[in-house]
Amino acid sequence: MRMQSTNALFRRATLSSSSSTLSIVRRSTLTTGARGLATSTSTTQTSTTTNPNSSALLQTPTRTQSHPIQQLPATNPSTTRTMASACGTSSPSGSHLEKIPNTSIRILRTVSSVRRFRKPLTLDSRSVALVPTMGALHAGHLRLIRAAARDNHHVIVSIYVNPAQFGVREDLSSYPVTWEADCAALAKLDRELADDGENLGRISAVFAPTTGEMYPGGFPGQEVDSKGSFVTITPVGEVLEGSSRPTFFRGVATVCMKLFNVVQPTRVYFGQKDVQQTVVIKRLVEDFLMPIDEVVVVPTERDAKGDGLALSSRNVYLGERRRAVANVLYRALKAAEGAYAAGEGVKEREGILGAAQKVAEETLKEQMALEPSRRVRFEVDYLSLADPQTMMELDVVDTSKGGILSGAVRFLPVEEPREGEDLGHSGGPLVRLIDNIILPGK
Repeated sequence: MRMQSTNALFRRATLSSSSSTLSIVRRSTLTTGARGLATSTSTTQTSTTTNPNSSALLQTPTRTQSHPIQQLPATNPSTTRTMASACGTSSPSGSHLEKIPNTSIRILRTVSSVRRFRKPLTLDSRSVALVPTMGALHAGHLRLIRAAARDNHHVIVSIYVNPAQFGVREDLSSYPVTWEADCAALAKLDRELADDGENLGRISAVFAPTTGEMYPGGFPGQEVDSKGSFVTITPVGEVLEGSSRPTFFRGVATVCMKLFNVVQPTRVYFGQKDVQQTVVIKRLVEDFLMPIDEVVVVPTERDAKGDGLALSSRNVYLGERRRAVANVLYRALKAAEGAYAAGEGVKEREGILGAAQKVAEETLKEQMALEPSRRVRFEVDYLSLADPQTMMELDVVDTSKGGILSGAVRFLPVEEPREGEDLGHSGGPLVRLIDNIILPGK
């Protein structure tokens, strides 16, 4: 029996489909066509729609929020920041020999420059790894790059803040852009890789395109009902994160399809922290028959403070006060993991997620008992126990397959700031953090 939360702050996505559907939406004329493929797990559909303004498509039901959420300002696509436009540390962008200073790492701005760079590597049968990022690099990103360098001759790191995966009221306008620091981090890491004889390769290039380069037909927009060329992976992209952020996986799948087509990587590297994203990407590669040997998932990197907080570029929004409570989701998931590991009779959803919910509720109760100038307000978006391959919710864990514990928590802006208090990047807006723990199968 599925567990129902008694607290209005706790919600769970309702799943309405048990089959996988995948679609590519392209700008064209007002015609619609579909073709089914006989497989046991998915149906591939192609549909077309008119796009007079080159804006995005695919309606996904939005969820009614029962709690206050700060409305962040929408961003004009014409003024969207990208890592490429933020660069001021290298030679002019027109130069095809642009490099990170004092390194051999090429900076590639255009699709054509990447293809020119990639072609001789193909002829020489050299393996190429792609590590997609949105910049604001932290230790988690560097761990991905190290893993890529161990097993590949060349590593390409993409740095591109993809506006299509942000909702209209999400934090695109304030998302940290740290190009110079990112270049310095990559230069330092590449020197370390050069001194490590265990690595097959090093960082060869950074792909830092503009939005105009990535969306040559014009940026399609961030609205749920925008018109444009998109890749959607359903139903896995519609649940959990996809339910809370209905345009997120549409944007992720679309930009990854573009990056994969441009770079033609042998392997691609993603972090486990975004576990649902890894499931979406694996489905994308498999269903579209992409010539990628492996989607490599690297374990989550956690904060050096040792309290379990998963590293994220959005952690900079927290400030000191909220950072002190930000590991509540990790503690909740660890409690659920403990319940699962306890043994007999605790393989059912209610017992496992009940342990997580208890931690979150008790922490919130403690915070709300404090004065407004000291407390931290947060809301649990969801707690999930899902199948590791489909992300569909489980009533009972099949111990031979295991499961995925995951969740999302919204930390509301500081209610009553103290004088001189560090509120975090961009004044400490609402910040939404995610995390997960894998329950291994036996």
